[in-house]
Amino acid sequence: MNPKILIIGACGQIGSELTQKLRAIHGADNVIASDINYGNLDVVNSGLFEILDAQDYSSMKICVEKYNIDTIYLMAAMLSATGEKYPMKAWDLNMDSLFNVLNLAKNKIINKIFWPSSIAVFGPTTPKENTPQYTVMEPTTVYGITKQVGERWCEYYHNKYNVDVRSIRYPGIISWKTLPGGGTTDYAVDIYHKALADNHYDCFLSEHTELPMMFMDDAIEATIKIMQAPPDAIKIRSSYNLAAISFTPEHVVKSIKSHLKDFTVSYEPDFRQEIADSWPKSIDDNHARKDWNWSHHYDLEAITNEMLTNLKSLANQNS
Repeated sequence: MNPKILIIGACGQIGSELTQKLRAIHGADNVIASDINYGNLDVVNSGLFEILDAQDYSSMKICVEKYNIDTIYLMAAMLSATGEKYPMKAWDLNMDSLFNVLNLAKNKIINKIFWPSSIAVFGPTTPKENTPQYTVMEPTTVYGITKQVGERWCEYYHNKYNVDVRSIRYPGIISWKTLPGGGTTDYAVDIYHKALADNHYDCFLSEHTELPMMFMDDAIEATIKIMQAPPDAIKIRSSYNLAAISFTPEHVVKSIKSHLKDFTVSYEPDFRQEIADSWPKSIDDNHARKDWNWSHHYDLEAITNEMLTNLKSLANQNS
């Protein structure tokens, strides 16, 4: 029997692709998408859609009861770079939305939650190489603070109220289907767009800034895989480290130049450089690989090929 799923923040970068994948698996009628506006017409038009404010518990409860929802994927959040511009808005959105969903589960109105955390939970005092699952976490951004606090509340609600909440710490996510959403790792998406459009990119991080990254298809697969795992396989109820590959802007440029030899880049680090410098260079995700058989498929060359091929195809369709 298919679960009845509500995706909150379904028009965002990850939410939009997750919605389409879950609709393909469970059927469009079983996956209700929602967001604060009609931000992605592909999502809006491909199945049931509701306008929903993630900070409004009453509206969320009405929507859940209307569709008999048993599983929520909470994808609404204000990301790192945007959050630094609007710190209190970021705190309120990221925390209110999580408490609303956790309380729906605590009150037995829903059965299961997916809530994404991030490598932003780590900070400058965290070990940079192969950052372990259990380590020092002193985040320096509002986004990272909300995710770190959120992890603690997820574990608390599981231990105290037996809430089935599952989470992974996303690295930077790369996708050709949706535009970046205000994160520090956005350069790794934007650079492909600019390479094809302008043959040049002004990078807001320095060329040697190494960060953990992942192709969207791998991120979606991990999200679905952890939710499909039996409850006793999920040993960590705060959030799992998740990794695929790590690279620098310089690595991406070299990869793109193997396809577009005249591509050029200039490096003009801005406030996002300080954020990136506080994050890990690589992640140890052995717990996820062991507990629920996580594995990634895309390396940098495969990502570059996918990005350039599909963005070219989109440009040709729109011309």
